[in-house]
Amino acid sequence: MKTLAPVTAMILIQLAYGGSNILIKIALEKGLNQLVFVVYRHLIAMSLLGPFAYVLERKQRPSISVAVMTKIFVLASLGTTIHLNVYYAGLAYTSATVASALSNVIPSLTFLMAVVLRMEKVNIKSGRSGWAKLLGTTLCVAGSLIFTFWKGGGFLYKSFEQRPLILMDSIQKHSPENWIKGSALIIGSHVAWSAWLILQPLVYKEYPACLSLTTLICFFASIQSSLLALFFGRNPSLWKLDWNLQLLTIIYCGVVISALTNYVQTWCITNKGPVFAAMFSPLLLIIVGVFSAVAFAERLHVGSLIGALVIILGLYCVIWSKRQDDVTALQPEEGNAFVSNDRPVEISHGHANLK
Repeated sequence: MKTLAPVTAMILIQLAYGGSNILIKIALEKGLNQLVFVVYRHLIAMSLLGPFAYVLERKQRPSISVAVMTKIFVLASLGTTIHLNVYYAGLAYTSATVASALSNVIPSLTFLMAVVLRMEKVNIKSGRSGWAKLLGTTLCVAGSLIFTFWKGGGFLYKSFEQRPLILMDSIQKHSPENWIKGSALIIGSHVAWSAWLILQPLVYKEYPACLSLTTLICFFASIQSSLLALFFGRNPSLWKLDWNLQLLTIIYCGVVISALTNYVQTWCITNKGPVFAAMFSPLLLIIVGVFSAVAFAERLHVGSLIGALVIILGLYCVIWSKRQDDVTALQPEEGNAFVSNDRPVEISHGHANLK
């Protein structure tokens, strides 16, 4: 049960991200300003998490230094302000499916960063675990490329093609130049997100309070995005909210994504490491791809299905390798084919203990 909990949590997180991608794409097309959206969603998350963090972690929360506060500020800049604003800018130039497909660069980027920073060590000569991690990373990236660029025979139920559930005229208007621009922006945002995945457990070791850390990240993200919104979007009407889909999107992303999902993801990263969390991002492609085919009448292709199968195979390889890491960690005398220096953090009795 303890082993399945992080896996189940990360799958649910990707489902939540899939819903947010669809809602955000529609809301942006309806006129929601991306900068204002980021401000509102993190204000909601901060207001929701703040009281719980104050009450539940008042005995556990350590005193915060200027150095730690600066690191949390950088964490908010990478994982929220830069990542989200650049991602939404790219999403305006492309479809939700392509944006989700490009999220599959996250595992390889995170893995490479972890290796460079010596948070992960690969010793492929000592066993199968290291090979499985490399193979899984390669398959996830290859699967996303197959999904995106190899079309094969296309198919779609005619009823969806004639009458899509949600009419999105802009999907047909994206020129190749805009798609390239959007893809470049989205990849850039994922570089920032991969850096966030690497930095987050390091900051947590110095400030081991999940709720308080997430609240502070939302606080700094609100300030940073507010300054950007005031500079780039000076029209007061952009801040006006009505009872419509835009408001639903803000509430959903504030409560489910910025608050609950970020908190659960922090727990997963501190227990399993950043590479483990990153390897579940390919599931987002499958979730959004299927929904977009039904709701937006985006055509499904044979290449899409094959790419999805390759992604699932790669994900299985990584989960297996991490399972082997857990087993060999209990038997240090036998050696480890893939040694992780990014040690998980065990939380017990209100304290965080490094394993």
